[in-house]
Amino acid sequence: MRADAARNLETVLTTGARMLAADPTASISSIATEAGVDRRTVYRRFASREELLATIYESRLEAVEQAISDARLKEAPVTVALHRYVEGIIAVNRKWPVDLTRMLTDDAVRERRNASVREVNTFLQRAVDEGAIRAELPEGWAGALLPQLTHLVVRQMPDMSDGQAADLVVDTLVKGLGPA
Repeated sequence: MRADAARNLETVLTTGARMLAADPTASISSIATEAGVDRRTVYRRFASREELLATIYESRLEAVEQAISDARLKEAPVTVALHRYVEGIIAVNRKWPVDLTRMLTDDAVRERRNASVREVNTFLQRAVDEGAIRAELPEGWAGALLPQLTHLVVRQMPDMSDGQAADLVVDTLVKGLGPA
């Protein structure tokens, strides 16, 4: 793919993710217009709105998997890995703000997402085992709270950098859930 075509595709996908998050009925034509490309360009790449959505969801899922990999959840010190993970997920949520419930109707996508959740939950258990998160909390509490905090900071703090937002989330999680 030529560099300009790749840029156009990326722009269409990220614009589509943003517009569809705001209005799930957004048309391909409106997405093309907002992305600054001709709608025929989009239709040449995507036969339908559903195909565009599937590609947006795939791109988000790949970005989540990359953020998990980049965080080095198994190797890095817990607080370092936690910060890397949160910062990466905040960036993903800002770039790909799509409705996850629609994404999870596909069995293959749901299984990939569940594998990511399991990997993060395993890491959070490591955080408990190493004393970064209190052991007496209900099982799964940190795993339920972490995505809520990342989504909250994305919605409530749009002007905060990804790093600053990760600082806030990690500080809230570790100090709020850390040893007394």
